[in-house]
Amino acid sequence: MAQTTFARTAPVFFQRLREVTEAYFKENNISKTGDYRLYLKTGILGAALAALYVVLVFFTPASPWLALGLCALMGLVVASIGFNVMHDGAHGSYSRRKWVNELMAHSLNFLGGNAYLWKLKHNENHHTFTNVEGMDDDIDIKPWIRVHPGQKRYWFHRFQHLYSLLLYGTTYLFWIFYNDLRKYFSGKVADGTPLRPMKAKDHIVFWASKVFYIGLFLVLPMWQVGVLPVLAGYGVMVFVAGIVISVVFQLAHVVEHAEFVHPEGDGHRIEAEWAVHQVETTANFATRNRVWNWLFGGLNFQIEHHLFPRISHVHYPALSVRLRQVCAEFGIEYREFPTMRSALRSHLAHLRRVGMA
Repeated sequence: MAQTTFARTAPVFFQRLREVTEAYFKENNISKTGDYRLYLKTGILGAALAALYVVLVFFTPASPWLALGLCALMGLVVASIGFNVMHDGAHGSYSRRKWVNELMAHSLNFLGGNAYLWKLKHNENHHTFTNVEGMDDDIDIKPWIRVHPGQKRYWFHRFQHLYSLLLYGTTYLFWIFYNDLRKYFSGKVADGTPLRPMKAKDHIVFWASKVFYIGLFLVLPMWQVGVLPVLAGYGVMVFVAGIVISVVFQLAHVVEHAEFVHPEGDGHRIEAEWAVHQVETTANFATRNRVWNWLFGGLNFQIEHHLFPRISHVHYPALSVRLRQVCAEFGIEYREFPTMRSALRSHLAHLRRVGMA
């Protein structure tokens, strides 16, 4: 597959966006990376994960319902660590120090994934070729979910708006034990993107972290608590983490009126400049909800993140005011849903329309 390219005209829109963004940091004399708010959040989330693990594994509640409830809470904490700590670290926006960013990015390895593969899949493919079929692995949920008309349609897609949320609950499990391995052995990040050759240390980290994760979250708990209780609790934890992670990312790109590019039908050239494409394929949601802002690590400010991924999410609420004004200047729609519920409703409506088409 030939690589999709963007318009080669002068990126006047992005130049204007950078101008107002740089002015914000200069006027306030602050760094683009994280600050005490992010570091405090890291401590809270890390302590919460450790406390939940110790209670469940070494002081297992007598009530199975309480134990399962704590497992569900652990799933939410795991997802939030990914959104806040790993995500900023992998984008190099957590700290000014490279080694700190790498350490935070590798929190993903601690939670079962792989930072090396994720950076290639997310930072390079998804952020460059957002919603481009064959390039953006985030919209490749085939054959179970059809996210745009360019993908092959099966009879069961007419029901995808009904079963999608249950399916999303399995994605974290498949990510850890299948998708990473598929990318590793196939040598491909996505259909049109070969995997960059891994160094010896990357291979070692890949396998060592997988073994460590299995030992920490499955073998040791089974030794302490028993096989069946752990399988049940682990299932609840990964289901909650999977559905939270999937829904947050889907609400940012797979909603009504978001643009998709299918190279076979649209050609391999996108007429808009890269920054315009990012805004047209992205949506914000619930940006005034402080709880979601804290838990989602600014991923509900997805427009700001896609335009400036190397800026920490703690700055997005302030930047969004300025970037919204620039979009208005250029007549580009700044798409935002006022609540998470309205964004979810739009996502399901989109799945229903595409599944019926």
